[in-house]
Amino acid sequence: MLVVGLVLAGIAALIHVYIFYLESFAWTDRKTLATFDMTAEQAEAMRPMALNQGFYNLFLAIVTVVGIVLAATGSTAVGAALVLSGAGSMVAAALVLVISDPSKRGAALKQGLVPLLGVIAVIVGLATGPTWWWA
Repeated sequence: MLVVGLVLAGIAALIHVYIFYLESFAWTDRKTLATFDMTAEQAEAMRPMALNQGFYNLFLAIVTVVGIVLAATGSTAVGAALVLSGAGSMVAAALVLVISDPSKRGAALKQGLVPLLGVIAVIVGLATGPTWWWA
Protein backbone atom coordinates (compact mmCIF):
# COMPACT_ATOMS: atom_id res chain seq x y z
CA MET A 1 0.00 0.00 0.00
CA LEU A 2 2.95 2.32 0.58
CA VAL A 3 3.89 2.04 -3.10
CA VAL A 4 0.34 3.02 -4.07
CA GLY A 5 0.56 6.03 -1.78
CA LEU A 6 3.89 7.09 -3.26
CA VAL A 7 2.54 6.79 -6.80
CA LEU A 8 -0.53 8.85 -5.90
CA ALA A 9 1.68 11.42 -4.18
CA GLY A 10 3.81 11.56 -7.34
CA ILE A 11 0.72 12.23 -9.45
CA ALA A 12 -0.31 14.95 -6.98
CA ALA A 13 3.16 16.49 -7.32
CA LEU A 14 2.78 16.54 -11.11
CA ILE A 15 -0.61 18.24 -10.77
CA HIS A 16 0.98 20.89 -8.56
CA VAL A 17 3.85 21.43 -11.00
CA TYR A 18 1.19 22.07 -13.66
CA ILE A 19 -0.58 24.52 -11.34
CA PHE A 20 2.82 26.20 -10.80
CA TYR A 21 3.18 26.55 -14.57
CA LEU A 22 -0.30 28.09 -14.90
CA GLU A 23 0.16 30.53 -12.04
CA SER A 24 3.76 31.50 -12.72
CA PHE A 25 4.22 31.40 -16.51
CA ALA A 26 0.83 31.20 -18.22
CA TRP A 27 -1.17 33.40 -15.87
CA THR A 28 -2.46 35.81 -18.52
CA ASP A 29 -2.90 33.27 -21.35
CA ARG A 30 -6.41 32.92 -22.72
CA LYS A 31 -6.77 29.30 -21.56
CA THR A 32 -5.55 30.14 -18.06
CA LEU A 33 -7.99 33.05 -17.85
CA ALA A 34 -10.80 30.66 -18.74
CA THR A 35 -9.54 28.04 -16.28
CA PHE A 36 -9.55 30.53 -13.41
CA ASP A 37 -12.63 32.41 -14.70
CA MET A 38 -10.86 35.79 -14.82
CA THR A 39 -10.60 38.76 -17.10
CA ALA A 40 -7.22 39.91 -18.39
CA GLU A 41 -7.46 42.93 -16.09
CA GLN A 42 -8.12 40.78 -13.04
CA ALA A 43 -5.23 38.49 -13.93
CA GLU A 44 -2.85 41.40 -14.36
CA ALA A 45 -3.85 42.83 -10.96
CA MET A 46 -3.33 39.42 -9.33
CA ARG A 47 -0.07 38.56 -11.12
CA PRO A 48 2.27 39.01 -8.09
CA MET A 49 -0.01 36.93 -5.86
CA ALA A 50 -0.33 34.24 -8.53
CA LEU A 51 3.45 34.06 -8.98
CA ASN A 52 3.89 33.60 -5.23
CA GLN A 53 1.14 31.00 -5.09
CA GLY A 54 2.63 29.20 -8.08
CA PHE A 55 5.96 28.83 -6.35
CA TYR A 56 4.18 27.62 -3.21
CA ASN A 57 2.68 24.83 -5.33
CA LEU A 58 6.10 24.04 -6.82
CA PHE A 59 7.68 23.80 -3.37
CA LEU A 60 4.95 21.39 -2.20
CA ALA A 61 5.67 19.26 -5.25
CA ILE A 62 9.43 19.32 -4.59
CA VAL A 63 9.04 18.28 -0.95
CA THR A 64 6.75 15.45 -2.03
CA VAL A 65 9.11 14.22 -4.77
CA VAL A 66 12.12 14.31 -2.44
CA GLY A 67 10.08 12.26 0.03
CA ILE A 68 9.16 9.73 -2.65
CA VAL A 69 12.80 9.35 -3.68
CA LEU A 70 13.95 8.92 -0.08
CA ALA A 71 11.22 6.39 0.70
CA ALA A 72 11.98 4.45 -2.47
CA THR A 73 15.70 4.31 -1.68
CA GLY A 74 15.34 2.94 1.83
CA SER A 75 14.87 6.02 4.03
CA THR A 76 11.25 5.13 4.59
CA ALA A 77 10.62 7.15 7.75
CA VAL A 78 12.14 10.40 6.47
CA GLY A 79 10.65 9.91 3.01
CA ALA A 80 7.19 9.19 4.36
CA ALA A 81 7.40 12.24 6.64
CA LEU A 82 8.19 14.46 3.65
CA VAL A 83 5.48 12.88 1.49
CA LEU A 84 2.92 13.33 4.26
CA SER A 85 4.05 16.92 4.78
CA GLY A 86 3.94 17.87 1.10
CA ALA A 87 0.80 15.97 0.11
CA GLY A 88 -0.88 16.81 3.42
CA SER A 89 -0.29 20.50 2.76
CA MET A 90 -1.84 20.07 -0.69
CA VAL A 91 -4.93 18.60 0.97
CA ALA A 92 -5.00 21.40 3.54
CA ALA A 93 -4.75 24.05 0.79
CA ALA A 94 -7.67 22.42 -1.04
CA LEU A 95 -9.71 22.52 2.17
CA VAL A 96 -8.90 26.20 2.68
CA LEU A 97 -9.96 26.89 -0.90
CA VAL A 98 -13.35 25.20 -0.57
CA ILE A 99 -14.01 26.67 2.88
CA SER A 100 -13.10 30.19 1.78
CA ASP A 101 -15.06 29.97 -1.50
CA PRO A 102 -17.53 27.08 -1.83
CA SER A 103 -17.97 27.89 -5.53
CA LYS A 104 -14.38 26.64 -5.99
CA ARG A 105 -15.14 23.10 -4.81
CA GLY A 106 -14.37 21.72 -8.28
CA ALA A 107 -10.89 23.26 -8.23
CA ALA A 108 -10.39 22.11 -4.65
CA LEU A 109 -11.37 18.57 -5.64
CA LYS A 110 -8.93 18.62 -8.58
CA GLN A 111 -6.04 19.76 -6.44
CA GLY A 112 -6.91 17.87 -3.27
CA LEU A 113 -8.36 14.45 -4.05
CA VAL A 114 -5.24 12.71 -5.39
CA PRO A 115 -2.98 13.90 -2.55
CA LEU A 116 -5.67 12.91 -0.03
CA LEU A 117 -5.78 9.40 -1.46
CA GLY A 118 -1.96 9.35 -1.40
CA VAL A 119 -1.85 10.42 2.25
CA ILE A 120 -4.38 7.75 3.21
CA ALA A 121 -2.51 5.05 1.29
CA VAL A 122 0.86 6.03 2.80
CA ILE A 123 -0.58 5.96 6.32
CA VAL A 124 -2.25 2.60 5.73
CA GLY A 125 0.94 1.26 4.16
CA LEU A 126 3.04 2.37 7.11
CA ALA A 127 0.54 1.02 9.62
CA THR A 128 0.04 -2.38 8.03
CA GLY A 129 3.54 -3.16 6.64
CA PRO A 130 5.51 -4.73 5.21
CA THR A 131 6.97 -1.52 3.90
CA TRP A 132 7.37 -2.70 0.30
CA TRP A 133 5.23 -5.09 -1.73
CA TRP A 134 8.19 -7.37 -2.44
CA ALA A 135 9.30 -7.55 1.20
